[in-house]
Amino acid sequence: MSPCEKKNASLLKGKIFVRYGADGREGALEIFGAGVGDEVGPGMSVGLKPNLVLARASSLGATTSPLVVSGVIEFLKDHGVTDITIMEGSWVGDETKRAWRACGYDEIARRYGVKLLDLKEDATRKVTVGEFTFEVCESPFNLDYLINIPVLKGHCQTLITCALKNLKGCLPDREKRRFHQKGLHHPIACLNVALKPDLILVDALCGDISSEEGGNPVVMNRLILGRDPVKVDSYGASLLGIKKEMVGHIVLSEMLGVGSTLLSARDIVEIGHDDTKANIKNLPGTALRLTDYIEEREACSACYASLIHALFRMNKDLLSSLRGDNRIKIGQGWRECLGKGIGVGNCASGFEFCARGCPPKAESIACVLEISASDASGL
Repeated sequence: MSPCEKKNASLLKGKIFVRYGADGREGALEIFGAGVGDEVGPGMSVGLKPNLVLARASSLGATTSPLVVSGVIEFLKDHGVTDITIMEGSWVGDETKRAWRACGYDEIARRYGVKLLDLKEDATRKVTVGEFTFEVCESPFNLDYLINIPVLKGHCQTLITCALKNLKGCLPDREKRRFHQKGLHHPIACLNVALKPDLILVDALCGDISSEEGGNPVVMNRLILGRDPVKVDSYGASLLGIKKEMVGHIVLSEMLGVGSTLLSARDIVEIGHDDTKANIKNLPGTALRLTDYIEEREACSACYASLIHALFRMNKDLLSSLRGDNRIKIGQGWRECLGKGIGVGNCASGFEFCARGCPPKAESIACVLEISASDASGL
């Protein structure tokens, strides 16, 4: 079967697979087994493009977990793939080789016998999309199969960074600077027209709540698998409580034909359940301050993370109404409770207002909070 035929045989077929759980390696193996099928095999050259924007451990919410990449490599090797290259170019001002060491990728290369390619040292080719001409690193184009493995996290300029923006690591530093000069959104969309990964696996285990640099991670405990980067990023934005229309590079990428933002519940295939208890004491300062608005009883990490992301997007007036007896209820300890107030998750569905789901998306929670606030004000 040719690579094209294998792709057509994929189980994905426009869907997004979501695997819940804290184990990145086991999660990658399971979600690939469920969603990829037999589209990779012996004789293929495969590239993995993680997010190693800077030399910082994945536990701080900025970089792709080495355990997730380890699971991907094991899956590929189990399917006879031996030509595997991890490729990345860290941001301007940092060294990719320093990121390899800090993030554990030197050890991955030794353990599995895979190659590391610093794209800062790669040859480039000129591409033109519309009236925009720019240079892209050459090696990603020369693969049989490219897997994009971004981190789902906030971003100080673009609100979100996920699959679409992660390809910026495939640019030489001079183009990274120029992309920023041009406002990022339109150049990122053009880049995704020029370079099209075959598969996307999003590390949404532990992403920073607001910044690409990490330091304020929120544990979400999930992996997301898909092929359409626009659809994947639209879904990712909803998990962070961000409307897809607010993210310029998502909107522009759809306009340029990269993918579609249309997403229904039938497009989502969920695997497993996250029953890891939320560790509130270990939340960073930004997220910890938001716990003042929450009354938690045995909440799971994934559900709690969605609530934190939703509250982070709320305005101060709405937050000020959520203190004392009006705090949001979340967790298994609320299963038998009925009454007024706001609940989050199926376990707290007995309250007057509830964002249902197991776990619900931050976007859904934000909507319920806004409705409850309008109701309280008599609007």
